Amino acid sequence: MGQAMLSESDRRILREIQKDGRITNQELASRCGLSASACLDRLRRLREQGYITGFMALLDPAKLDRSLMMFIEVLLDRTTRETIKQFAAAIVTLPEVLECHMVAGGFDYLIKVRVRDMAAYRNFLAETLVQMPGVRETRTYPVLEEVKNDIALPI
Repeated sequence: MGQAMLSESDRRILREIQKDGRITNQELASRCGLSASACLDRLRRLREQGYITGFMALLDPAKLDRSLMMFIEVLLDRTTRETIKQFAAAIVTLPEVLECHMVAGGFDYLIKVRVRDMAAYRNFLAETLVQMPGVRETRTYPVLEEVKNDIALPI
């Protein structure tokens, strides 16, 4: 079901809970111009239909000793179904990897990693990433400044 099937009330609910996932149903209903019961019903339906996939707390990486962020291009030695399957199975087990995307272009995957510092990154690269199945080459881009880091979708 696409966004065209959403009512304006549904869109308002989604915008508000992206801003504050801990909002009470009463406050959400008030902000969206709905009764509390109608809001709760819509919220339940949006979860059941898969528009809302979960709720989580956003943590400060620096306070948790994960202040260094890197983007890494990964080129596989071959892009067979088996190599792709093996790489994907291995990469999802790594806690340092926050995101992994198969991309089209000059490399196969773009991954986002958070580690303590450059020494931790060197260890991750040498002991883990380049040892993974099918990895032929990597290119690393350390993040100097996060200009925008917004996970809210435009609705």
